[in-house]
Amino acid sequence: MNKLYYIICVLFLLSFSTAFSQTEKNVAKEFSVKVQVVNSETHQPIKNARVEVNGRVFYYSNIKGNYTVKAKAGDQLIVSHSGFETIFYTIKDDEDIKVQVEGFEPKKKSKYSPYSSSKRVSLYPQYLDSVRFYKKKDIDKSLSFIEKMLLDDLSKNRLATTYKELADVYFYWNQYDLAIENYQTSLLQVNNPAVRLQLARTAYLAKNYSDSEQNYKTTLKGKLNNYQQLTAYQGLGDVYMIQKNFDQAKSNYQKALEIAKANLITPKITDLNSKLAEVYAAQGNAQKADGYYQNSLRLASEENKKRSLKEQQKVADFYNQSQRYDEEIQLRKESLKEAEDIPVEAENNESLADSITSQKINYKIGNAYMQKAEYKEAIPYLKKSIEDADKNEDLIIQKDATKRLSEVYENVGDYTKALKTYQDYVTLVDTLYSRKEQEIQQVKRFSKRILDNQNRIASLEKDKELSESKISLAYKDQQLIQESNKRQQWVIYSLVAGFLLMILLVYFMFRTNKQQRLANNLLALKSMRSQMNPHFIFNALNSVNSFIAVSDERSANRYLSEFSVLMRAVLENSDEDFIPLTKEIELLELYVKLEHNRFKDKFDYSIRIDKSIPLDEYSIPPMLLQPYIENAIWHGLRYKKEKGNLNISMTYKDSDAIQILIEDDGVGRQQSMEMKTKNQLKQKSKGMSTIKKRIAILNDMYQDKITVTVSDAFEDGTGTKVELILKRN
Repeated sequence: MNKLYYIICVLFLLSFSTAFSQTEKNVAKEFSVKVQVVNSETHQPIKNARVEVNGRVFYYSNIKGNYTVKAKAGDQLIVSHSGFETIFYTIKDDEDIKVQVEGFEPKKKSKYSPYSSSKRVSLYPQYLDSVRFYKKKDIDKSLSFIEKMLLDDLSKNRLATTYKELADVYFYWNQYDLAIENYQTSLLQVNNPAVRLQLARTAYLAKNYSDSEQNYKTTLKGKLNNYQQLTAYQGLGDVYMIQKNFDQAKSNYQKALEIAKANLITPKITDLNSKLAEVYAAQGNAQKADGYYQNSLRLASEENKKRSLKEQQKVADFYNQSQRYDEEIQLRKESLKEAEDIPVEAENNESLADSITSQKINYKIGNAYMQKAEYKEAIPYLKKSIEDADKNEDLIIQKDATKRLSEVYENVGDYTKALKTYQDYVTLVDTLYSRKEQEIQQVKRFSKRILDNQNRIASLEKDKELSESKISLAYKDQQLIQESNKRQQWVIYSLVAGFLLMILLVYFMFRTNKQQRLANNLLALKSMRSQMNPHFIFNALNSVNSFIAVSDERSANRYLSEFSVLMRAVLENSDEDFIPLTKEIELLELYVKLEHNRFKDKFDYSIRIDKSIPLDEYSIPPMLLQPYIENAIWHGLRYKKEKGNLNISMTYKDSDAIQILIEDDGVGRQQSMEMKTKNQLKQKSKGMSTIKKRIAILNDMYQDKITVTVSDAFEDGTGTKVELILKRN
């Protein structure tokens, strides 16, 4: 028994290790890549470039002499700088990457005068670093460095970067209208997809959802890396979600999730599972929402405690909305243990209201117990929430928890405590109101100060534009000369354009004539087919008439029955230029059979077709062979005294053509003409002349597809041989 147990354990461990190793192979591992960004002409390193992978920015290391990037196979590397165009590169493995930049011209110091050298040295990079350093610490200092940057002689790329950084400062301090204005100014200089994405996000936060949607869609039309594409789809999903367009929100979140999974962007996979859960919850599909929330919980727990804690609160809120209070309480109690280990932080511009704190979790546990009508269980959690909120100066939670505790005391019948707690609640409301008034006044003063700074920056830009306009006046004469040259160029271009138009006109006239000629040919063919059908019907009815004349009613009926089948097939094909050769053979067999029934004593016939011929690959004009067979019977074999023979055969001529032979041993063409004259036929046959015209037109349209040769079958002038060469389709 012990031995069997040991074997089972070993097998289990082996299978687990195999599965784990296979899973590990399927997951792309992150590795370090050394990235060098150098000037292609001087081979000097460029130290102040922006090197980015999946939204993470990596900076130059003076010690290592390169940018050390953390990435996975398939990630997209973005190298940007105000002095050159953005470069995109897909990382394949952990080999070093060397990015050579063309056309990069760093500011050079003068060799002659130290005074001129100090004037020519640009402090733009230092100002830019200072703006980024003070952005989240001191808005006034950030804006002062922006002013200094704008006073410099900036290229288009640097001007775009300056306004983008100014917009980033306003964005961090929640001044969304000013941020939008400066992002738009940056985009007027350089159309950067990263800036447009940030503009779309800012418009969303400013509740301008139509502009946000439009900017996200515009971004998706351009060239994006995987992370930017994911961000755009996620942003669109947020816009549709807040507008309650749940189907569109779901579609865009799923597109973003596919990109995140394909590129193993784990934080985004967690976020998107959570967002999809919110969509399904809003649609009332609790089962689907629960599945996605469980995924987000599992993924968040693998990231860090803070991310896991936030996701737990989202899921707990979902349980509360679904009235699953027991599950909510259990999850919040687990969160409470984790929240005690995480200090309240103010980084990343996270307010106390947005952070996950013990007072907030205790309040929500107490609230859940109250919704379950378990009031005694709610009391300790609400008290703890009030205590922690007072300690952490969280007046909002303290106020809400105090009000809820008053309601709990009222429900359990302890009206003294309920009154006392309600009085505390009123005091907190008054305190909170006073504090809010102070905050509003501070916000107003802060906004006014920022607006003054923005106006000063705008006036600087206007002054700079005025100075530039004065300089531009010096170049007016040169511009006038250039405009004169341009007018001369326009005259030349106009002449060239006129010549091209003449060529086009000639071409269209040629094409129109060709089309008219084709239309005329088609009309002529239709007219000839309309002549052939009455001619054929007239001859066939003569045959019926001959049966009736000799009182052979049965033969006439049989002939009419078979004739009707033949006529239906002939009429069905009457509008076609070409029909499959197989159909023409069927018509010929039926026609020859009808004629043989009438003239059994005049001829025998045989139809031989080479079985190796792929008949489906050949087509032929309808009623092309019938007139030749009709002539053979009516003008050759019918006038022969003894019984004659009609032979029809189809054989290969070469690989692309077949030979069709119609041979009879009748009286011959010359004797037939003489006999016609003697019998003084009332109507001259037009069948053969019409056939010749049809063949001529078809060969003109389809490049000599058909060749017909008519000759005497024998040297004495008797018999007739018709040889028709038909090319493959």
